[in-house]
Amino acid sequence: MRRLSQYFAWRAIAVLAALSGCSSANPTLYTIAPINGAEQYTAPKVIVLRQLGMERYLERLQIVRSSENYRLVVMENDWWGEPLSAMLTRVLVTELGQRLPQSTVISEAGAVSAAADATVTLNVLRLDEGASGLILQAQAGVTFKRHAAPVLRDFRISVPLSAPGTLGEVAATSIAVGRLADGLVAMLVAGPSGP
Repeated sequence: MRRLSQYFAWRAIAVLAALSGCSSANPTLYTIAPINGAEQYTAPKVIVLRQLGMERYLERLQIVRSSENYRLVVMENDWWGEPLSAMLTRVLVTELGQRLPQSTVISEAGAVSAAADATVTLNVLRLDEGASGLILQAQAGVTFKRHAAPVLRDFRISVPLSAPGTLGEVAATSIAVGRLADGLVAMLVAGPSGP
């Protein structure tokens, strides 16, 4: 009986040792940084950014390196610090607010609400590396108060990587999102007639 209990004790120790050897290091967390742009002063007074639509392959904590050549390459231990749609919303609200200092820009998902003079909707179709660098592909719609039909625009933004690896991809992502904010500002300033 004693040998049997020793056997199980050693077996348990061996299993625990194997499990501890399999544990991975804590992931490195990354965030997109807001990029400042040119200020504009003729946009609607209250702008609401609706919850972003996001392609399902991007809805993960791990950073997607590439979706080319029929393969999804995901960085196993490099993660976004928050869900990507929430991070993009937060950064775009900050960037639009900086570019449109006479407007109030709020997120539909936030606690603050107001009647919108313009509503921005956005679908993110791609956000990963391609052959020429980082690619951000999106569809945007802006609906203005008292105008039923939205102004629509497609975006395809390519940014060369300034450094290899995840840090270079995240830096390029920050630049691409800043350029997307510039495009949304152009739509808002142009009004219902479109840019």
